Amino acid sequence: MKYKTKKEFLDTVVSNYKDQKEFHQAVEEVVHSIWDTAVANPEYGRFNILDRIVVPDRTIIFRVPWMDDNNEVHVNLGYRIQFNSAIGPYKGGLRFHPSVDLGILKFLAFEQVFKNSLTGLNLGGGKGGSNFDPKGKSDKEIMNFCYAFMNELYRHIGRRTDIPAGDIGVGGREIGYMFGQYKKIRNAFTGVLTGKGTNWGGSLIRPEATGYGLIYFVVEMLKTRDDSLDGKIATVSGSGNVAQFACEKLIELGAKPVTLSDSGGFIYDPDGITQEKLEYVKKLKGVRSARISDYAKKYNVEYFEGKRPWSIKCDIALPCATQNELNSDDAKELLENGCFVVAEGANMPSTTNAVHHFISNKILYGPGKAANAGGVAISGIEMSQNSTRIPLKRDKVDGLLKEIMQRIHTTCVKHGSNDDFINYVDGANIGGFVRVADSMIDQGIA
Repeated sequence: MKYKTKKEFLDTVVSNYKDQKEFHQAVEEVVHSIWDTAVANPEYGRFNILDRIVVPDRTIIFRVPWMDDNNEVHVNLGYRIQFNSAIGPYKGGLRFHPSVDLGILKFLAFEQVFKNSLTGLNLGGGKGGSNFDPKGKSDKEIMNFCYAFMNELYRHIGRRTDIPAGDIGVGGREIGYMFGQYKKIRNAFTGVLTGKGTNWGGSLIRPEATGYGLIYFVVEMLKTRDDSLDGKIATVSGSGNVAQFACEKLIELGAKPVTLSDSGGFIYDPDGITQEKLEYVKKLKGVRSARISDYAKKYNVEYFEGKRPWSIKCDIALPCATQNELNSDDAKELLENGCFVVAEGANMPSTTNAVHHFISNKILYGPGKAANAGGVAISGIEMSQNSTRIPLKRDKVDGLLKEIMQRIHTTCVKHGSNDDFINYVDGANIGGFVRVADSMIDQGIA
């Protein structure tokens, strides 16, 4: 092993990639879990796996010039991080949001490598996007931007090379525009993007997949304590696809979600968010100017401006909004209020100190790379359907999703069990790492 201590290795990562704090955080979490495994296998040292696994295969940065409705020209940055393809073509979402920068995308791509490995599917890890903000833009402006973005991205992707999907700011509309431009440029109809419309190659359950998969994972965690969702109170952050469909599955399985949020604050509905109320949220989120505070007005419930929902008493907390939205103070308050399950629908929504608090108190804590892998799992199923040109029925896709989430849980238990406690962070990191590292060794130092 080249490095004598974890600290020596992590200091090297920080020194090499200054000002990429989210990436540092993601690497630190993984390395704390896998260090003993890496040290114990001399082949990992001989092939210098640690140094290699934290460096992307390639980082692509490009300008995206586009014209708004007033014929004014704007320029944004576009990115694609192709991180690791040891077990398959790069797979990971595109994010359109003002916060997008190299550090955030590297953290997301790095996490994606291990998440995709855990699914058992042959998918490598990547991520991309732009600092473009779709909020407040017209459909035509978004179409113009998507066309301009794909005018460069098309050079770097393909169904056997890199298959992007959606993420924050990139839904079915944006995927459609980008796919249309790719098809025009390449003169080829291929499964180069996932999250497509069901009329033209998309998979059933894809919009629901991350939220449903999150709850399927929670069900498996509860089974380890001979418990179930029935009657449990859940706080949920976010109000997009992941939060909406997590709520939908919670309701179906007998739990009571009581919160939703957006960047302005959160609503608390002590009577529970019912399916009828959830349908209102789905319609609300389709209106460009709507906010979750409109729910509070309609149903006469409390709205907490500028707050996050972790102060509300619950059994289960599901952070489904964005990275680092749940800090150590939030974690302490959750546990003081009786919460004993936290599962992440977003990517790295809990800070490092919050995670340490969950683990030291031995609650059921499901990290995002395991708990929210349902989206990429169904993207993989969509790719399979594109290859065969045979769409699968809804029940079949849902069954495959449940099976994959159960398999991920089994892997976490296998690698994370310690006496009477399952450390899902260690289980997910070690399980994802070993498969990628062994594949890298099989392929030499290419």
